[in-house]
Amino acid sequence: MLVVVNQPHINNFTIQGTISDKDLRFLKNHFGESLAVEYDDDLVDFHDTDWFREVEPELTPASNLAFYRKLMKMTQAELGEKLGVSKQVVSDMEHERRSISKAMAKELARIFTVSVERFI
Repeated sequence: MLVVVNQPHINNFTIQGTISDKDLRFLKNHFGESLAVEYDDDLVDFHDTDWFREVEPELTPASNLAFYRKLMKMTQAELGEKLGVSKQVVSDMEHERRSISKAMAKELARIFTVSVERFI
């Protein structure tokens, strides 16, 4: 979705991506006729792509943990400190030597601000 506002006192601003219905209603109420909304019907759900079908088997809670930790530029020791566990526990979870409990998955989801399902 692409939202563009064109008003004299506002030098055109654009919002691209997913916009909640609440935010879109606000923008429509506030900017009225100056608001242009474009819906991209050509978007494809990435779950339906050949690429996703190929990599999906590799997406495990352990690989997701390593991915998000590295994405946040965190060492295993730093993550362990946030979780209240040792670096070795984090390493064991990343290498599937230790399972990720539901409580741990919830804490990881909170730390990385992602869905808990990524770690279950």
